[in-house]
Amino acid sequence: MAELVFAGKVRFLGLSEASAENVRRGHRVHPIAAVQNEWSLWSRDLETNDQLAAARELGIGIVAYSPLGRGFLTGAISGPSDFAADDFRAHSPRFQGVNFAKNLALVREVERLARRLGCTPAQLTLAWLLARGDDIVPIPGTKRVKYLEENLGALDVELRASERAALEAAFPPDAASGARYADMSFVNR
Repeated sequence: MAELVFAGKVRFLGLSEASAENVRRGHRVHPIAAVQNEWSLWSRDLETNDQLAAARELGIGIVAYSPLGRGFLTGAISGPSDFAADDFRAHSPRFQGVNFAKNLALVREVERLARRLGCTPAQLTLAWLLARGDDIVPIPGTKRVKYLEENLGALDVELRASERAALEAAFPPDAASGARYADMSFVNR
């Protein structure tokens, strides 16, 4: 990949879901511009496994994908029946059974605080991530202009330290119930 940069075919290098060790190792070969990881209130692994620290130590930007918890943190999902049969989330452990109920209780806390602040749950969730540092670029997926406009409203939400602390208390790094992805080791081929 470094050779592609030197040849002018690639401008910058980035890594996705790389361990802190791999980020450091890659950066020694060629500067890494960005690391992409799932990061939201309910997916906070990069805070606890040294990935965030490694990126910041090396001056690498952080691209946070699924910052709205695959849509769950928007408050728009109320039950498993909200998913079409071909929706990947219908088979995700976080969206099933007891996990769904426990995670929905977490979302209710986001909704409560968002009402108090006069913003939407999506805006609050994005504002929390943006408040974590200028090196973070959340990339929420959206299919409709109205959601894009709503997401942009997060730029106007200013969180006080006490509000950020309340969110982090409700969502400690291990708060989400269920794995991020289904175990695919038993899939028939």
